[in-house]
Amino acid sequence: MQAKQSIAHDATLVRRIAMGDREALGQLYDIHAGTLIAIAQRFVSSRELAEDLAHDVFLEVWKRAESYDSKRASVRSWLILRLRSRCLDHLRSAAVSRRDASEDVNLEREIDTNFTDAFRVGDWLQTLQAPHREVVTLAYYGGLSASEIAGQLSIPIGTVKSRTAAAIKALRAQTRVAV
Repeated sequence: MQAKQSIAHDATLVRRIAMGDREALGQLYDIHAGTLIAIAQRFVSSRELAEDLAHDVFLEVWKRAESYDSKRASVRSWLILRLRSRCLDHLRSAAVSRRDASEDVNLEREIDTNFTDAFRVGDWLQTLQAPHREVVTLAYYGGLSASEIAGQLSIPIGTVKSRTAAAIKALRAQTRVAV
């Protein structure tokens, strides 16, 4: 239920962005930027570059929000696809002088696999209860330790660890079903 509400909220934000609502863009950024940056970091050499690529995606959203079609993809998927294109463009331009065409095909295949995995992980995370999803998101996408998560959420470290364990158990059940 909560995942459907989140998807509907994201779509509403994109519609507002299409009408020129800067606040909606900020809200969408707050919701999805961390995920996009974490995904981009898997493919590029630095956090700064990952942030630049994610920023470029949000600039494109600002300019082309009206092109979003909720029948084709969730906003999250739409953003990740846009990021995939940015990462591929960057990696290809950086590798032009070092790679031949067959290596480019292998690079694209590897990136496609990693982005498919990112979609799956995002979908699986949406199945978790909110407290479990929160700790996993902070750890995985935010790169925080258990003690940092405890501090940020103002909860005991034992609670962070038990929520993490419960989330891992639930995710393992999901991956067995989905794979």
